[in-house]
Amino acid sequence: MSDTYDLAPIAGEKPLILTLPLDAWHRARGGRMVEFAGYHMPVQYEGILAEHQWTRAHAGLFDVSHMGQLVLRGDHAAQALEALLPGAFTTLKPGKQRYSLLLADDGGILDDLIVTNRGSDFYVVVNGATKHADISHITARLPHGVTLDHLADHALLALQGPEAARALGALGLVPAADPARTLDSLVFMEAAPFVWNGVALGVSRSGYTGEDGFEISVHADHAAALADALLAQPQVKPIGLGARDSLRLEAGLPLYGHDLSPDIDPVEADLGFAIPARRRVADAGFPGAAQLAKAFAEGTARRRVGLLIEGRMAAREGAEVVSDGRTVGTVTSGGFAPSLERPIAMAFIETALATPGTALTLSVRGKSLAATVGSLPFHPHRYVRKGAA
Repeated sequence: MSDTYDLAPIAGEKPLILTLPLDAWHRARGGRMVEFAGYHMPVQYEGILAEHQWTRAHAGLFDVSHMGQLVLRGDHAAQALEALLPGAFTTLKPGKQRYSLLLADDGGILDDLIVTNRGSDFYVVVNGATKHADISHITARLPHGVTLDHLADHALLALQGPEAARALGALGLVPAADPARTLDSLVFMEAAPFVWNGVALGVSRSGYTGEDGFEISVHADHAAALADALLAQPQVKPIGLGARDSLRLEAGLPLYGHDLSPDIDPVEADLGFAIPARRRVADAGFPGAAQLAKAFAEGTARRRVGLLIEGRMAAREGAEVVSDGRTVGTVTSGGFAPSLERPIAMAFIETALATPGTALTLSVRGKSLAATVGSLPFHPHRYVRKGAA
C-alpha cells in the first residue's frame, strides 16, 4: 500500500516527527506540543489536573488522529478477521463494535484495537505507534479477495465526558443511512454514519476514558471546522495527552507499550472478556490459540492488577512490587489519580497475590511505598448501555 512507507530514520539522523491535520489548531489554542507515537501532539492546554476534572464533569475534546484507521473489505472479511484476531466477528452485527487483540504466534499481544461492522465493510482502529507494523502484519496474512485500506487522509476526534452527548447533539448531525439511527439511539460500542454540514462523519459511542463519549472519523480537510464547532459548545474544552492518560488509568484501561506488549498475553492481562468461549480452544484458528487455551485452562503465573498507594508519591512504570522482601512483580502504569486524590498504579504481579486487599510494597527511587491490591476500574465506568435510563 502506498501509505505504509518505512518511517525508520537513516543511521545518524534524528527520527522524523510528523504533524497531524490539527497541528496548527492545537498550537493556536496554546497546546503544549510533545512527541508521541512519532507525531507532534498536545500534552496539555491549561493543565493536566484541570483538564482531567473538566472531562469528568463536562466534555473534553481529544485529537487522536495518530491512531490508524483501517478498512477491511471483501466477501470473507469477517472470516479473515477471525483468522487474525481471537474475537468473534462472523456474529458481529452491523453497527456494532468489538474490542480485540492482534496476537503473535505465541499469544503475545502485538496491539489492541476496535473493530466495527459497518455493514459493507469492517472499520478497524489500531494504535498510532504500531499502525504501520499492524498494516504490514495484517496485509501479509489476508486471503485472496480481502483488501485492507488505510484512511491516512482522515482525522479522528474523541469527545468524552458526561456532557458529550449534549454537545455533539447540538451540531445537528443527520443520519446518513437509517433515519432511525440517530445520535441519541447509539449506546456504548455502537456506530453509525452521519452527515454534518454536508460532511460525512463516522461516529461511534466509544472512547478510552471510562466516560460516556464518542469517536468521530472525519476527512482531514474538515477536521478543524468540526473541532471549532465542538469547541464552540459551552460544555467542551480541548484536552491533551496528559489528562487522557490519567483518565484511562483511573478507568483501569491498559495502554499498549506499557500494560500490553508482545511479552504479555491476554489472559494474564485480564482481557479474557475479548475472547468468547467458542474461541478458547487450541484449534480456534488464530495465532496463539493453543497457548491461550492452555492459559485459560491452567491459569497464568502473573496477573494485571490495580494498586492503591499510600501517601502522595506516585509509582511509575518499572517500579518493583515487593512482598516479604521478595520481588513479585512490576508496575506498568502509574500516576496521581485526580478523581481519587491519591496515587494509583497498574502492575503485573504473581497470581497468588492478586486478590483485592493484599498488602504489598513498592520500591520507588530508594523508598518503600505501602500499597494494596484494589479492584479495577479505580473509577466507575459511566458508559451508556442498552436498557439504561
